[in-house]
Amino acid sequence: MNNKSIYILGIESSCDETSAAITCGDKILTNIIAGQAIHERYGGVVPELASRAHQQQIIPVVVAALDEAKVPKSALSAIAFTRGPGLIGSLLVGTSFAKAMALSLDIPLIEVNHMQAHVIGNFAAREGEQFTPPSFPLLCLTVSGGHTQIVRVENFMKMEIIGQTLDDAAGEAFDKAAKMLGLPYPGGPVVDKMAQIGNPNAYKFPHPIIADLNFSFSGFKTAILYFLQKEKKADPDFVDKHLADICASVQQAIIEILLDKLTKAVNQTGIKTVALAGGVSANKSLRMALLDKQKKNGWKVHIPSFEYCTDNAGMIALYGYYKYLAGEFSDLDITPIARYPF
Repeated sequence: MNNKSIYILGIESSCDETSAAITCGDKILTNIIAGQAIHERYGGVVPELASRAHQQQIIPVVVAALDEAKVPKSALSAIAFTRGPGLIGSLLVGTSFAKAMALSLDIPLIEVNHMQAHVIGNFAAREGEQFTPPSFPLLCLTVSGGHTQIVRVENFMKMEIIGQTLDDAAGEAFDKAAKMLGLPYPGGPVVDKMAQIGNPNAYKFPHPIIADLNFSFSGFKTAILYFLQKEKKADPDFVDKHLADICASVQQAIIEILLDKLTKAVNQTGIKTVALAGGVSANKSLRMALLDKQKKNGWKVHIPSFEYCTDNAGMIALYGYYKYLAGEFSDLDITPIARYPF
């Protein structure tokens, strides 16, 4: 079969975005994402509400992806879906829909690890788009609300975590800091926006000393809490007066922690091709800091488009394409896994 005639439908439902995408070969034709604004009032994702929203949105999202790509269901070669990790109720919706559709069309089913797909997002490109993908081997810093990892990538099918968080993720540190500052959910993007007008050197926060290439952010969050309690005791209006500087300083500390470990990984492995992935890879200051490393250290840095940073089905469909070529298919009795091993 000609690769240009391989059409993959990708389905992503690991958390609070319902997404469907169509790929033709290694190019993305459509990438439809439906968010769930309902969680904003609760300051975080409510699993039960998320799964209900997925049930309401999945058919319209899949139909929209097929219609926009002008690809009939009968032309699909396989269906790729997120098996995990993620919220089990949300994963059940995507998994069940993918199984039913694959069965009805009599086409293969392809399970995808959500975190591996984030790495593959660095290879995502639209048809006709000028694009130079990163070369193998590469190191990928994957940073999201639930995960912080350094992944050594030999090829599309061979990836290894060489460093990861031992407790909380960097994205969670952003969101919890934002909550302490009274900022709306999701807090990470708000902190990033405020940081652009603040002084990143106004306040110093500790860098946890963790062995090897691993991370820890639980103590870092506690340090922010104690700092704010101390300053607000002396001046109840401290946060309002210095919000931009606090955001910039918190963000600077998180970025330094991430890049210190990434630099150590580059030095240990000798791999200077470096990629970024995960929702926090949309952070403007992190992207700029990584590009600065490229200039100073001679790294070859690849940063995905914003469209492929957050949870999306484009990365699921694209990884599904490479797994299709490798003949890695799943049985129809497959079930989702909330904690899916990398």
